[in-house]
Amino acid sequence: MPPRDPTTPRRTGAGAARPKGAYHVEALAKGLRILGLFSEQRPAMKLTDIVAETGLPMPTAFRMAATLAAEGFLEQLPDGAYRPAPKVLTLGFSALRSLDLVQLAEGPLRRLVEATGQTANLGVLSGDHVLYLVRLRNNDLVTANIQVGSRLPAVRTSMGKLLLAQLDGAELDRVLTGASFAGTAGPNALASPDELGPALAEIRERGWAVQDEELAYGLRSVAGPVRDASGAVVAAVNVAVPATEVSTARLLEEIRPLVLRTCAEITLLLGGR
Repeated sequence: MPPRDPTTPRRTGAGAARPKGAYHVEALAKGLRILGLFSEQRPAMKLTDIVAETGLPMPTAFRMAATLAAEGFLEQLPDGAYRPAPKVLTLGFSALRSLDLVQLAEGPLRRLVEATGQTANLGVLSGDHVLYLVRLRNNDLVTANIQVGSRLPAVRTSMGKLLLAQLDGAELDRVLTGASFAGTAGPNALASPDELGPALAEIRERGWAVQDEELAYGLRSVAGPVRDASGAVVAAVNVAVPATEVSTARLLEEIRPLVLRTCAEITLLLGGR
């Protein structure tokens, strides 16, 4: 028999033909097939159902499901069935939501920069970091290396602390590790979860967050929440200022209301209130 062309379709146990080329990673494909089994009509599946649908051997299906659960993409229910975990939903929806968010936020953020004369940022939580989606920068700011796409430690930024404050205890324990507090920092950086906990409780209560030379020496910022139509906090906006030019009192009295007004404006554009 002549050797099989690796680029020709091969059938899985479910009967579907799938192309297999030189760059095809079978283990990854199996995991993605399992994730693709779930739907609104079938939100949870037992291991036997996964085996029947994919044609995978039981030991292989078990290892795949266990790996996906360990990585946070599936969770196992008390009856042994699996269902998608919140992390799998963020793969597509967060990216799509962020595209709309960036487009809708640009106008309000530009007005915020004009009103304050300072740098404004829009960010979302990415693990234990803040991912910067928009940055409208004042050239006098000391953190010149921060740009769109930068990821900064959430525990040391006003946006990060505000977004962390939205998580419950179990989520915080999952997101934060000792490494979350490591690395270079400003003189007032919080050093541990024990120090961070009370600060997050206060942020959750008052609805805004401040960072005073925690990320870097000479930098302050204040952040507020952006909500979607469901009322969930999906992003944060902050204004960052040089500590040598803007006191904490001025940051809170003059700039904080403008940040919160901008957050409310973006929230309205997202269908929230």
